[in-house]
Amino acid sequence: MRIWGPLAAVCLGTFILLIDVTVVLVALPAMGDSLESSLSQLQWVADGYALAVAAALLGAGMLADLHGRRRVYVAGLVVFAAASLACALAPDMGLLIAARIVQGLGAAAMFTTTLSLISTLYSGRRLGLAFGAWAAVASSAAALGPVLGGLLTQALDWRWIFYVNLPVTALALALTFRYIPRSTPTRDPSRRLDVPGLLLFALGAGGIVYALTETHAEGWTSPHTLAPLGIAAAALVLFVRTQRLSSHPLLDLALFRRPAFTAAMLTIAVGEGAVYGILPYTSLWLQSVQGLSPIGTGLVVLPHAAAAALVALVSGRLMPKPSPRLGTCLGLLLAGLGVGAQGFLGPGSGWPALVGGMALSGVGMGLIFQVAASLALGSVPGERAGMASGAYSTFEQLGYAFGVAVFGTLAVSAMTGALGGEVTDPGGTARTLSGGGADALLSATDGSHRASLEHTLRTAFATGHNTLALTAGATALACAALVLWLTRTRRACHDTTPSLAEAAPKGTAA
Repeated sequence: MRIWGPLAAVCLGTFILLIDVTVVLVALPAMGDSLESSLSQLQWVADGYALAVAAALLGAGMLADLHGRRRVYVAGLVVFAAASLACALAPDMGLLIAARIVQGLGAAAMFTTTLSLISTLYSGRRLGLAFGAWAAVASSAAALGPVLGGLLTQALDWRWIFYVNLPVTALALALTFRYIPRSTPTRDPSRRLDVPGLLLFALGAGGIVYALTETHAEGWTSPHTLAPLGIAAAALVLFVRTQRLSSHPLLDLALFRRPAFTAAMLTIAVGEGAVYGILPYTSLWLQSVQGLSPIGTGLVVLPHAAAAALVALVSGRLMPKPSPRLGTCLGLLLAGLGVGAQGFLGPGSGWPALVGGMALSGVGMGLIFQVAASLALGSVPGERAGMASGAYSTFEQLGYAFGVAVFGTLAVSAMTGALGGEVTDPGGTARTLSGGGADALLSATDGSHRASLEHTLRTAFATGHNTLALTAGATALACAALVLWLTRTRRACHDTTPSLAEAAPKGTAA
């Protein structure tokens, strides 16, 4: 157990923090019915967690260096478990969203320490074995999330997707105290957590997402939209200024002068946003319009997640040092084609129309997961590898959060246009429909008009989903062209990019 005990402790934490990104997707309609929520609130259930992870990752790595990796990992497990219990017991959407944000803070503390714990506990051949096991767990978490969420939601209740975290967290804590030794914190009095920078970044990112989630209800010219956008812009300007002046910045902005590093950040952010940003609305279409059960919805999404996990593992074995230029561009190309192929639904379409595109986009994301992290870590000096890894994870979560917010606004806009002239209140009907309220709209209609309204709602939702999928696909393809241009020279992106295990420096909170 000297080999497997520490690895089990780290992998359990990795599994539950990553599975909570996707496990909620198929439970969103059930949450909406149970807590009578709006589309904006459902967006925040997904976005609140991702935003908290993204914002806290920048500072959690430094905390791990200053106070010890095991201590920060344990603190993250405790916060994650407490927040999971609060999510499960939440009586309304406001408390559920708040608990999801706190859960994301705990997840960030866990996420930022997993790779550094492995790199300090193992060496040589065992290090490669440990990284392989960690990658397999991380990949399988995405694959199992929708299925597990559907199973728990249908068999028990949506609250059990959070209750199930408690015994897993308890086991991870027991294994951590038993098998992971205390780590020696950094004794550098000049290094302190950049609290102002952390708060400014969180305010800027959160303000943008909040404004985007409000636009479909308030409009772009409303003070409810313009005020948070203005605050977010000011916060991000101040963040850039403080990072330039700081001797120990959370994020060294000079890294973005390296074309390969910028290409890696664009690849993971756009890939996450384009492919996974539309998944909540795909889940709502499958359940509220197609009438699939939560388990059935999870099984429809499974080909994508399974393909992503399989390609990431197989490409890692076949290409231990993959060409970053080929991998990122090909990954974005396949992801864009796959998600775009889901944009041809009609009122009579069923779930089989999505499966091929789901699988193809999974192949593309599997390539991106394998190559983009290596590209980011291999494009910076060794002493900046920890910061590059934290930036990569931050952009990954930000891409997802922004994708969910942007596509929510676009979905309501497209559905409103499709419903124009068909219903008396196109905007209100579109907001209800996009939030999973098709059954509520139909039940409020008398029987003689119900069949006509059902066809109208199916057409409107299909139009909205098609708009999202085609926009996401075009965005991914445009990003592929941009990455190809950024990495056009050998100097910008050389073929000796190290693998993730090689690039992760020992002792850093990557």
